[in-house]
Amino acid sequence: MTELSALSAVPSGVRNAVLKFYFGPMDCGKSTLALQMNYNHGRQGRRGLVLTKHDRSGQPKLTSRIGLGLEAIEVHDGLDLVDLVTTQHRIDYLICDEACFYTVPQIEQLADLVDEHGIDVYAFGLASDFRSVMFPAAQRLFELADEVCRLQVEVLCWCGRPGLLNARIVGGELVRTGEQVMIGDTDASPVRYQVLCRRHHRAGLLGEGT
Repeated sequence: MTELSALSAVPSGVRNAVLKFYFGPMDCGKSTLALQMNYNHGRQGRRGLVLTKHDRSGQPKLTSRIGLGLEAIEVHDGLDLVDLVTTQHRIDYLICDEACFYTVPQIEQLADLVDEHGIDVYAFGLASDFRSVMFPAAQRLFELADEVCRLQVEVLCWCGRPGLLNARIVGGELVRTGEQVMIGDTDASPVRYQVLCRRHHRAGLLGEGT
């Protein structure tokens, strides 16, 4: 067997798959980028699956706030992602939107798909919840991902500072207790979310007229 070193040429045909996590607050373009990446990979003849969980549309879709959308597979807590993918014919990549809502075992399964099956995984999601506490799945992605990328589309707090944290608003007031995952910003929900800078998230100030 030939011994390889850091200076050895990579054997032809060998390509390491990657696990990448793209994160940021609401409105920073996560879902838009996910849709664009799926389009780009598909144009090159690659076969992929698009997954989501708790999309704002309430449907098994990947939708962005600028109006773009795509049918997707809904990830429920009991879904085995390795089984899902390996029973398909030739999957090259996964687009995993709202990955912060997956279970920690499902994040482990994504890593298995990368390491054992050579499938690229591009995960998108929030890092922290309305209390500024990290989602367990997001924490595991930070620990396991080959690359972690904060999206650079500028999101602003009402005061003009960079928006970093997502506040949960119920009845016009910022709340700090409740279930970690609660869908908002829909016609049927009394809950909405607002991006704030750290200072105003900690102070609970939503700005005049909001």
